[in-house]
Amino acid sequence: MGSTSKSVVDMIEASSKVHYSGFHMNGHINGVEPSAALQGTTDIQRQPFVIGVAGGAASGKTSVCDMIIQQLHDQRVVLVNQDSFYHGLTEDELARVHEYNFDHPDAFDTDHLLSCMEKLRQGQAVDIPKYDFKTYKSSVSRRVNPSDVILLEGILLFHDPRVRGLMNMKIFVDTDADVRLARRIKRDTSQNDRDIGTVLDQYSKFVKPAFDDFILPTKKYADIIIPRGGDNHVAIDLIVQHICTKLGQHDLCKIYPNLYVIQSTFQIRGMHTLIRDSQTTKHDFVFYSDRLIRLVVEHGLGHLPFSEMQVITPTGSVYSGVDFCKRLCGVSVIRSGESMENALRACCKGIKIGKILIHREGDNGQQLVYEKLPNDISERHVLLLDPILGTGNSAVQAIKLLISKGVPEGNIIFLNLISAPQGVHVVCKKFPRLKIVTSEIEHGLNEEFRVIPGMGEFGDRYFGTDDD
Repeated sequence: MGSTSKSVVDMIEASSKVHYSGFHMNGHINGVEPSAALQGTTDIQRQPFVIGVAGGAASGKTSVCDMIIQQLHDQRVVLVNQDSFYHGLTEDELARVHEYNFDHPDAFDTDHLLSCMEKLRQGQAVDIPKYDFKTYKSSVSRRVNPSDVILLEGILLFHDPRVRGLMNMKIFVDTDADVRLARRIKRDTSQNDRDIGTVLDQYSKFVKPAFDDFILPTKKYADIIIPRGGDNHVAIDLIVQHICTKLGQHDLCKIYPNLYVIQSTFQIRGMHTLIRDSQTTKHDFVFYSDRLIRLVVEHGLGHLPFSEMQVITPTGSVYSGVDFCKRLCGVSVIRSGESMENALRACCKGIKIGKILIHREGDNGQQLVYEKLPNDISERHVLLLDPILGTGNSAVQAIKLLISKGVPEGNIIFLNLISAPQGVHVVCKKFPRLKIVTSEIEHGLNEEFRVIPGMGEFGDRYFGTDDD
């Protein structure tokens, strides 16, 4: 930088406004009107992964669901039973309850089921009825909160195309008829206080014909058929692996192969909860931000090239491993990006770190870009550091600067904690060979171009300069 230029420190101190990572010019995002850029912001919400589990009565559907829930221990999972949506019986029907067909599609209040599922898919909590098989009515309900995975279980789930359309995965539990009958006898006599004669009469009169007429024909809609139900551990393990893969892919990752979102766990979500809380102290904000940043940095380093390498262990054995990429540097976007430098230094001993300042001067949208970069940066892989990707404008300016210095686009990995979909679209479209690594995709931007739900102005909270 020339001697007549202001220093980076002077520029920060002279700035009368907050520095936003999501920088915008003249109220536009890369030339797009605000209304167009923000359109659909509230719709950019991650949908839950809905799994339908169908099959005959006592086929082992509940056991399959319980095993899936047990293995998905790092995800929020909720179970919704089709049995909860039986119609309550009228007085006339109660008087002839033994002639009522509970295995017929008309026995269920499917419209109520669809209403509850739609609310859960939109991120709203719902009250699911609890059907009492002794009184044949729904007198109470249970509150079900939005979750990452919704397991929808019932004998006739695949019968109605509207319900099938909600599902990302359809599983049919296929169990021998004799096994199902034996389980049903044991369940109904012990749990529902029914005599064996009544159970067998209901089975021959309603259950078996309904299975043949309504349930078995829906087997063709299943994506996966599990023989032996909960006893088939191999099938359930494969299903859980597939679910985890799908959950690790945000919808934007399917559009942009250069976007990587680290897989969420309860630990990661807990750290996000703390740093997003406006009441969190500076000390805790820094501590948990550093933990998250370290995870993002480690994930980003995994995308660097490596070479195979063999070493001799202290036991005299040969270990075939890999050698780290040596030609590497970091570049932080001042000032929020500087919060990520310590994590990078902790992972990469003696790494060089450059700096870029993108400053808006006045109200005419002009940008002043200042940089201090390694002289040989064109020969290095670059980790670009900025904790928040908002509109994408400041990121675009920083990336353009790196490319102008001779850094190949494919050698840049952009690391941040949270990313707005609008910024992802801008950066990924403009630089398809660059990689973005982030820990969460946000809902979008508000009218002030702030990331929502967001975590506030990151630099102020991290460095303790928030006026509040």
